[in-house]
Amino acid sequence: MNRKYYSNRTGKNPEASRYELPMFVELFKLVYLDFLNNDYFYENSRVVPGKLGADIKAQMFIKLKKPDLWPIEEKCNNYSEDDLFDVIEFLYDCVSEPIHRYDEWGHHGDSYDTFDRETGKQEFRDSMNKLLCDYREGYELSEKGEILELPEQGLEDLVLEKLPPYDPKNVEQRVESATLKFRRSRSSLDGKYDAIRDLFAVLEFLREQIKEVKLSDAESALFNIANNYSIRHHKDGQKQDYDKAIWYNWMFYYSLATIHACLKLIKKDESQSP
Repeated sequence: MNRKYYSNRTGKNPEASRYELPMFVELFKLVYLDFLNNDYFYENSRVVPGKLGADIKAQMFIKLKKPDLWPIEEKCNNYSEDDLFDVIEFLYDCVSEPIHRYDEWGHHGDSYDTFDRETGKQEFRDSMNKLLCDYREGYELSEKGEILELPEQGLEDLVLEKLPPYDPKNVEQRVESATLKFRRSRSSLDGKYDAIRDLFAVLEFLREQIKEVKLSDAESALFNIANNYSIRHHKDGQKQDYDKAIWYNWMFYYSLATIHACLKLIKKDESQSP
């Protein structure tokens, strides 16, 4: 069951809706220990059930290049946000559901016949996403094991919606890549800037089609922003003193929505052509 309770639902406890790193670490530790104690990391550590051994410790050091993250349950209280996100992604790669070996009387012991990685990953992802969605601005652990920013509230469908098929190499793949880059960026304005530039490159590719489907006002507004706010070009006289954390979000979603609208109108015109 996943619902908001009275004071949170009615807005009488606004602090309950979002939490910062210390609370997130405590909640993470509870989830991690639950998976650990139920042997969801046993396949990759091959030690006594309920513990992680040297194998997985070595894997963590080799892959993360951070010496002070182990043991997780003891060190996590001192993790930075980057440390914690690294560890969550690492554990996602290691998790699997243990399938118990049963004896002739139908009882199971501490040994296992097989492991189900897909089920283990899904269960771990579901548990982590219940925490990540309420951490700061809101995040999620993707099916590929990457922690991404959640789309802004009300714009989830826009981000997740598939584009109408048009030109995979020059449009769909570029938009997908830009969207992923934007959601990976977290607090990195440079990453968001790059994602916006990538969307404007797609808009440039579609510019003639945008005019044909009568989106010229949107086109004019977007390219005016891109030219004057140092998105497409970098030159004297461009505006620099604006709140990029706010405006980059607006530019991204507006550009993405325009691409969607343009392609839908193109497809509509094609379907109506004799």
